[in-house]
Amino acid sequence: MNNRRIRVVISKVGLDGHDRGAKVVASLLKKAGMEVVYLGMYQSVEGIVRAAVDEDADIIGVSYLSGEHLVFTPKIVAEMKKQGLNDVLFVVGGSFPPEDIPVMKEMGIDQVFRGGSLTDDIVAYIQENVR
Repeated sequence: MNNRRIRVVISKVGLDGHDRGAKVVASLLKKAGMEVVYLGMYQSVEGIVRAAVDEDADIIGVSYLSGEHLVFTPKIVAEMKKQGLNDVLFVVGGSFPPEDIPVMKEMGIDQVFRGGSLTDDIVAYIQENVR
């Protein structure tokens, strides 16, 4: 039986400088018993994915508030595929139009949590879907 805790890498990407929500989610996931590495703001696509490889992450979580979610999502998905992270969940949170959610899922995001999502819902999704 594998007792390893779920490992999560949380980050901001690009020039998005609003990180309060990402920090709150990181803290709440730690309280739920997960190992969380928070990379901070202004990260590159390659840096986020490299951290997930280095940390043997089960999940990459990216917070979007800058309106660039449709720009960075396909780049992150492509880099994850390039690095062989096929079993790593990719979840995003933040503020974006509801009509962009199906588009982001088509791009390869596993789940989307808009601002105001309940922590219990985030934790339950991760626990039920980690690969």
